[in-house]
Amino acid sequence: MDCPQFKNVYNKPGIELLPHRDPFLFVDNLIAADETGAVGEYTFTAEKNEFFKGHFPDYPVVPGVVLVEAMAQVSGAALVARNALGGKDKDATFLLAAVDEVRFRRPVRPGDRFTTVVANVKVGSKLGVFALKGYVDGELAAEAKVKCILGEKDK
Repeated sequence: MDCPQFKNVYNKPGIELLPHRDPFLFVDNLIAADETGAVGEYTFTAEKNEFFKGHFPDYPVVPGVVLVEAMAQVSGAALVARNALGGKDKDATFLLAAVDEVRFRRPVRPGDRFTTVVANVKVGSKLGVFALKGYVDGELAAEAKVKCILGEKDK
């Protein structure tokens, strides 16, 4: 797995950084983030993830759209964490603006820990472009490029 060393180590639950909640929160922990990227993880289980009951029930796999969402959530959590660390608006959140170049390399199954490595391609004050790679046991499972917009939470 190609994972650089990051300056800021968080080990911060996704629920503290993201507006998402169960059953649509796919970041157990944001592990690290800095101006170059981030790393986060999520473990898919039959207990947490109802979609396994109906998505290929005889050979359950995580739907591709959920893998993209899980990777995008890590990039958003990193964007929010860095924003707060920099003393900027602590009530910031992110919105997914675009998804490109998605590739699925192997199935992700119940019990798999999905580790997302985010590389910042271009990050401005309101828009970020990220290259995402998702791994299971060090093996590339999915990749994509996304654009996220930094916004404010409703108060």
